[in-house]
Amino acid sequence: MTPTFRIAPSILSADFSRLGEEVRAIEAAGADLVHFDVMDNHYVPNLTIGPLVCEAIRPHVKIAIDVHLMVEPVDALIPLFAKAGANLITFHPEASRHVDRTLQLIRDHGCKAGIALNPATPLAWMDHVMDRLDIVLLMSVNPGFGGQKFIPATLGKLREARRRIDAHTAAGGQPIWLEVDGGVKTDNIGEIVAAGADTCVAGSAVFGAPDADGGYRSVMNELRRAARTA
Repeated sequence: MTPTFRIAPSILSADFSRLGEEVRAIEAAGADLVHFDVMDNHYVPNLTIGPLVCEAIRPHVKIAIDVHLMVEPVDALIPLFAKAGANLITFHPEASRHVDRTLQLIRDHGCKAGIALNPATPLAWMDHVMDRLDIVLLMSVNPGFGGQKFIPATLGKLREARRRIDAHTAAGGQPIWLEVDGGVKTDNIGEIVAAGADTCVAGSAVFGAPDADGGYRSVMNELRRAARTA
């Protein structure tokens, strides 16, 4: 298991009728981040939530809010999410005309910045912006819907991304998180972490396994135990 390991439950799979309770429950269960999926029915075939919902849940938790923008274009939304309480913002480089500028825009608004790479998007997008990255998010499903199955080819891509990040930091570069999103379950999180991930997004795996009291301690503990096998 990597020295620092984080679990980021995705509220895409939460009960939206009681979202405040849901994010408080995952924080109490030991979540490190709240993963916040933003879809626009344009870049991806679904429509979810925006800055007002981010602002609404911000007072309910002390942990960081990890905003994943699956939208096109992206730049206009960045200041809105930063103002709403986001701590990390990732976007898909295909959705930005100027990736370097978008990364700097996120940082200028006080948030950690990252790129999200779809299953068929090459790691080459990292190469010329490594100095601006705080996080690289590898999609292990095609974006747009929760509850999909993990794409096994992501493991090889993870190993190569980890190699590039480690080489960057060994040369004096800043730390970069390596996050995986899509199909993360108790039965595969160990191999995902072994391949190099230090941050795992889990949606239906968490919110689909509530404890009797409505919390999520059991599944969060199971995910951490399974990750330790790495």
